[in-house]
Amino acid sequence: MDAIADATKVKRLTHRETQIIVLGLLLPIFMGSLDQTILASALPTIGRDLGDTQELPWLITAYLLASTAVIPLYGKIADIRGRAFALRIAIAVHLAGSLICALAPSMLVLILGRSLQGIGGGGLSSMGMVVLGDVAAPRERGRYYAYFAVTYTTAGACGPALGGFLADYVHWSAIFWINIPLGLAALAVTSSLLRGLPRHERPHGLDVIGALLIVGASVSLMLGLNVAGVRFPWSSLPIVTLFCFSLIVGVLFVLRLITAPEPLIPIAVLRDPVVRYAFIANAFGWGSVVGLNIFLPSYLQTVMGLTPTDAGLSLMVIMVTLNISAGLAGQILGRVTRYKTLPMAALVVAITGVVLLGWRAESLNLWGFEILLILIGAGFGPLPGLTQVAVQNVVARHQLGISLGAMNFFRSLLGAITVAAFGAIVLAATAPLDHGASVPAALTATRHHGAADAAQAYARVFYADAGCLAVALIALVLMAERPLQKGP
Repeated sequence: MDAIADATKVKRLTHRETQIIVLGLLLPIFMGSLDQTILASALPTIGRDLGDTQELPWLITAYLLASTAVIPLYGKIADIRGRAFALRIAIAVHLAGSLICALAPSMLVLILGRSLQGIGGGGLSSMGMVVLGDVAAPRERGRYYAYFAVTYTTAGACGPALGGFLADYVHWSAIFWINIPLGLAALAVTSSLLRGLPRHERPHGLDVIGALLIVGASVSLMLGLNVAGVRFPWSSLPIVTLFCFSLIVGVLFVLRLITAPEPLIPIAVLRDPVVRYAFIANAFGWGSVVGLNIFLPSYLQTVMGLTPTDAGLSLMVIMVTLNISAGLAGQILGRVTRYKTLPMAALVVAITGVVLLGWRAESLNLWGFEILLILIGAGFGPLPGLTQVAVQNVVARHQLGISLGAMNFFRSLLGAITVAAFGAIVLAATAPLDHGASVPAALTATRHHGAADAAQAYARVFYADAGCLAVALIALVLMAERPLQKGP
């Protein structure tokens, strides 16, 4: 149930050649990661200028829906036509979406532009690890992955500050205009620095039916999670219909995986226990971090009384420690035999930090908060690189694109589910005030209950977040520690 072709011997790249290719990927990765957060601080300004504040959440939701749904497709296209081809398609689509957003005369056009931008962004943020799998052996990938980790977290942390600055001192459309020179530069980079990229295309067929099914199931699920409790009650007919549709289409997708001549996600890949446990650890680990990134700023403002600016600056420490931890772990990963030991021990540290955050949510001071963030960032840093390398170590090269695409897809999907679940926990604390409030409104409404009641709501979120990290740790323990390959 997979395409078969003769393998060709590939020339092994030098460290310098590999480094050049990896550096060439950082700009597209930065663009894709930046657009996930850059609008957060600019939403009120955009709402006032366009005279529509009710639809503002869709500027974030539309991008996330589109980018998450298409990730598996980019992985498959990369396996069929090559990595550089898939990356150029993603950049071109992202450029078109950015241009539409920059010129948008209304909220509807802006939302449509963000959707197109998200279709391109899904490829920008997911192709880096696929290319890395082509140019470096599993034993060597950890040190190169550190470049990606720094780019991901730096773009995510700088996005809100940059978006707020442009909206306040230039114009909100500048958020999208800056993507034009960046995108053109990225196209130039992929046409020059990636010339040395080895080619591993195989005569695959694209499972169009499977692609449509997975897009339909994921979009309806994420749409339901994003509007439940905001536009409609959780038990309302529209929400139940969306969830039922997602479940039915999801079952049809699983059946398609079993019966298709060449399924979108190869069954052989999913049957490997290393891949399954790596998927689970990666998804639940990143889901917990995404949840913290969303709810910690509100916790700092609601419970600790910080201003939005001070809250944003207070969270920079988790970015710094995560980057340092990921970089150091990447250097160690390929030099030891028991490569799971450090990430598992570090994850225990991160879980301890999140549990303490929940336990001391009501009485924590700023210094104590920063120390816990250091523990969380340092503890989580080694996990993503390990799970990516573990998958690349066991899958066939011609299945690398779709395998890592599937990992990124499940990570993004679980991140959206985690945020919705954590939002429901907070909404439960504000239910006496407003049964139909959105998550942002609920976060603000907790102030009316007093800091103590708000702290209890956030404590429950932090305990749930620790539970996600615990699931990641269990999956990591169960994942077999196969020797890392030395050849690319």
